[in-house]
Amino acid sequence: MGKILKYQKIIRQLLEEYAAIKPVNWEDAEHQVIADEKNHHYQLVRMGWKDDRYFHYAIFHFDIRDGKVWVRQNRTDAGIEIELVEMGVAPEDIYVSYRQPSVEALG
Repeated sequence: MGKILKYQKIIRQLLEEYAAIKPVNWEDAEHQVIADEKNHHYQLVRMGWKDDRYFHYAIFHFDIRDGKVWVRQNRTDAGIEIELVEMGVAPEDIYVSYRQPSVEALG
């Protein structure tokens, strides 16, 4: 299996696992895994009504670009980069794009 296909499967699995987790304080929240496998864009989106407000936002956003997994968004306390490594992504292939360039690469 090629590296890109391997990383696609890992990201999909990770997003599906997190999509199954319902927030304790928001039982009616809906999660959607959005995957554009042709262009290598992946998101976990949470949406729904809470009290009298409608919410819609990305919990996670990943891209695969130049053979690397780009972490674009992580709205959790999870050490998502560590989870990616544990699932088989090489540390040097993880780029955290929302951090300053001096600290973005794990490898």
